[in-house]
Amino acid sequence: MAKDLKSKDIKPDLPPYFNIDPDAALEALESPVETSGFARIAEACTKGRQDLASRGMNEEGRKELRLFSTWEITKYLIPVAQAHFRRVLKQNPDLPQGRSETEGGAKWFTLDEVLRLRAYFGAQGSKAKEYRPYRPEGLPAKLVSVANFKGGVGKTSTAAHLAMSAALDGYKVLVLDLDSQGSMTSIFGGRVEDEWQTVFPLLARHYATHLRRENRSRLDRGEAPLPLDDTLTEALGIKAQGLIQTTHWPNIDLIGAQLNLYWAEFQIPVWRMQARSWKLWDALTETLEADGILNEYDLIFVDTPPALGYLTINGLAASDILLVPVGASFLEFDSTGRFFDMLHSTFASIEEGENIAARALGREELAFEWDAVRAVVTRYDGSQQAELAALMQAYLGRTLSPHRQDFTALIGQAGEQVSGIYEADYRDFNRETYVRGRETFDATYAAFKELLLGVWRREELAQNARLQGGA
Repeated sequence: MAKDLKSKDIKPDLPPYFNIDPDAALEALESPVETSGFARIAEACTKGRQDLASRGMNEEGRKELRLFSTWEITKYLIPVAQAHFRRVLKQNPDLPQGRSETEGGAKWFTLDEVLRLRAYFGAQGSKAKEYRPYRPEGLPAKLVSVANFKGGVGKTSTAAHLAMSAALDGYKVLVLDLDSQGSMTSIFGGRVEDEWQTVFPLLARHYATHLRRENRSRLDRGEAPLPLDDTLTEALGIKAQGLIQTTHWPNIDLIGAQLNLYWAEFQIPVWRMQARSWKLWDALTETLEADGILNEYDLIFVDTPPALGYLTINGLAASDILLVPVGASFLEFDSTGRFFDMLHSTFASIEEGENIAARALGREELAFEWDAVRAVVTRYDGSQQAELAALMQAYLGRTLSPHRQDFTALIGQAGEQVSGIYEADYRDFNRETYVRGRETFDATYAAFKELLLGVWRREELAQNARLQGGA
């Protein structure tokens, strides 16, 4: 028997990179790619993107938010028992009554109707229950930037789901897309033709306004004014309200992005070289404040590019809260550490440069400040990453949120459909699968909301103390 085995030509399985036939490889190879080839690939991607993005759109080609059932409303949105909810509707025929898809079937409501019902329960219901989210009077909206220059950490997904969570909670939300890839814009069904429908004209307007002031000073000194070109002149007439789009969410608005927005990364340093006194990092903050946007919304979520460029600097400088998504892997932890190091270098350099002049002129020195900074573990797999996540927690302490955002099948399916978890109809899944799938994002929002409410409460107490001190 042993002799027979030796006589056979037995070879171990070889790796796939052995014995590749060069002639067969040549036959499979396409012609060399010229510059025009990129255009063809881009066009194919555009068609595919449009196909994917169009899924879930209505007959008008617009995204449409699904309906919410009585079960969902009483479990997730309005904290009352289903029987009591139905009883209140029966007693108040002027309230939204929903619609049934079958005779005697469950009632379904639009989110706008849910918000109206929440307002009613907030006015008429038990004061011991939280029907409306906490929001101090007299304080501006909070800007929340979600940033990291490491791709694939769930930056846009985290920002989008936090915006949706806050909207379901009853807050009025503005989403500001600073990433020229426009992924956030796609999620919310935005349509952006060119850079003039992005934040670009707001940044240009801030520079043009500064340039006009600078030119008045130059004329007083007998110097020639700097040119105000057509771009800057046009930007002077644009306000943030003219750039805001409504979305398929009744309480989420959008300032979108598209590829041409990347031009700002080249234009901003040119403006800065022309007028060194222009504080480019204040452009977004001061423009939103001047246009009253901070009084029109409760929360503004800023999705930044995956790089520490001028757009990201504007988003971070404008923000009150900074969230940094990070995966529980060595490379992502290492990259995130370098991201924080670059944040320190960048903002410390700005402060140092500004404060040399401030000290010489006896002016107040510049000091950037954020209400809170948190890293958030995303796409977490507890069976594989628990040890590394624990190590990250030990080193980062309170900077790393103790909540870890699990990756579930529901997240993957929602991403394939260019939509969020909260846009998924639970009837497309097993109900238990849906409940488990949204739990991780509910917990992510709960951790964020606790942070937000602590920040707002701190400011509210400080505001009350100032008012009492001035009385």
